[in-house]
Amino acid sequence: MTTTKIAARKIRHLRISKKIRGTEKCPRLVIFRSNKYTYAQLVDDESKKTIVNAGNMKEKSAKKADGAKKVGMELAKKAIEKGITECVFDRAGYKYHGRVKSMAEGAREGGLKF
Repeated sequence: MTTTKIAARKIRHLRISKKIRGTEKCPRLVIFRSNKYTYAQLVDDESKKTIVNAGNMKEKSAKKADGAKKVGMELAKKAIEKGITECVFDRAGYKYHGRVKSMAEGAREGGLKF
């Protein structure tokens, strides 16, 4: 059975999401990469609500990884304003390199712990 890259990523994401749960005090940090942009959000799985979100749709950067790092820092800033300092990282089936790694490093630099 052959699967596309997108289908394989969704399968990996479901497998990871079964094991990771976010709470109000320690939400799940989910990332999404499109061809142009990077988005991230903190999700409370118990109440099924997004607490904080960030993306780089408005900003232009030379490299996608630089934009992703800014998204991580912006998300961390918004989360700390809401009183959230810890989260669980959900890479959403993506490999931990490139934009995903840059976004995680930006969130850590911004003050989030995971």
